Amino acid sequence: MELSMANIRTCLLAVLLACAAASAQAETPEEWVALGARVHGAFGSFIPVGIRIGLDALQRLDTRQRTVTVIYYSGAKAPCPCPADGIAIATMASPGQGTLQVAQDKAPSGLMGLAVIRSKATGAGLRYTIDEAWIAKLIDMNKTFDPMGRYNAVMQAEDLFSVEPLAPGQFSIK
Repeated sequence: MELSMANIRTCLLAVLLACAAASAQAETPEEWVALGARVHGAFGSFIPVGIRIGLDALQRLDTRQRTVTVIYYSGAKAPCPCPADGIAIATMASPGQGTLQVAQDKAPSGLMGLAVIRSKATGAGLRYTIDEAWIAKLIDMNKTFDPMGRYNAVMQAEDLFSVEPLAPGQFSIK
């Protein structure tokens, strides 16, 4: 059987589309919970905050995993910078690859956390802020829900964060 160049191209295109579709598939909620627990050591409500921010950033920046840089600033009253782990698993940014950093500087007063996420290709960025009022709400979710319930509660929470665009080269944590 002889394959024509058109058939070869069609086969290659089909393989490429199948690979792209497979890599574009989102994790299921159960997979996010399992992955978050494995990476972080447990699945508290602060992890899906980061997952939600990371997924939102990829969509708004019109990019895919492994193509962003992240700097996370934890607020002075925040119990931990745990959302950074959620952002890491959603975006595949990594401290080891130099694409994710938890800053030693604190987020501005009144914030639980602040994340600056940028496209490596374009330099366009987003500034995510989480109001410190969420600390008590997230701690309550940890006491009230199991890991799956925490995931669902955070993913459905309204006004969890605010986001504003940053131009390439623009940087502000204030």
